[in-house]
Amino acid sequence: MGYPRGLKGQEIPLAARIFAVVDVYDALTSDRPYRKAWPKEKALAYLQEQGGKQLDPEVVAAFLRLIQEASEP
Repeated sequence: MGYPRGLKGQEIPLAARIFAVVDVYDALTSDRPYRKAWPKEKALAYLQEQGGKQLDPEVVAAFLRLIQEASEP
């Protein structure tokens, strides 16, 4: 992340870090001309795996909590 200015971690604006997580989730769970959508569970596991690597781990954790809360009865 941080392209093109080479920003890292907290240097990247929070809005951009949030957008990155949401964008990856949307890309994985949407059908594309070249592949079928991933199941929700697989996409969420991938996001969790990428937390601290390509994605902000705190933003990923918050996103996962929101998804879980939204799916509760």
